[in-house]
Amino acid sequence: MDQQLPNNNPQSSANLPTSMSHGGHELFDAHEVIASVISLLDQYQLYDQHMQDEELKQIASRQSSFLTELYNIMVECLQTGAKPSQSTHIYKMEQNNDVTYGMQPTKPKKPNESINDLSDQGLSAYMLGQTKGLASLMSMTALEMTNPVLRRVIADSVPNLIEMSYEVFLYQNKHGYYQVPQLAPQDIAQMTNSYAPAPNQDLH
Repeated sequence: MDQQLPNNNPQSSANLPTSMSHGGHELFDAHEVIASVISLLDQYQLYDQHMQDEELKQIASRQSSFLTELYNIMVECLQTGAKPSQSTHIYKMEQNNDVTYGMQPTKPKKPNESINDLSDQGLSAYMLGQTKGLASLMSMTALEMTNPVLRRVIADSVPNLIEMSYEVFLYQNKHGYYQVPQLAPQDIAQMTNSYAPAPNQDLH
């Protein structure tokens, strides 16, 4: 039986249909990103059943809706290699930017003994881990893209995942789930004043 051999003849993307304008490594990475978005959406559905706080439910719902739209755009770009029928948007969180600094005593954490131990603290931590992980994955994937449209869609999605991560962090911080230690004032001053402006440099 004849085997399908890979196409080893160099071809310009200008001579290929847009649907074929993908490199092999790019396709593997694109599949990983899209599968990770599916995983996040599926797990958000599971989390929603156990959330108690309405505010956390609303955050999960907003992020899920936004990522579902992004998923459809990425799939369209992967299949067509062309500009999608709808543009990507900017995710806008509803949290303010107030961060509480300092540490308060808390009970030591340990793994849950049963599903009954699930809490908004733990569920929001899972959300934070997933959005941060997806932001990192998309950033690395965008650097491997050869198709300009898919590259732009994935690259433009990185700030949105960062914003989602920050939204979940702010929720956690507000409820005391994610505490932020601070250095002493003199140490902060020393660290923030460790650099001076550089003059403009002409390399030629």
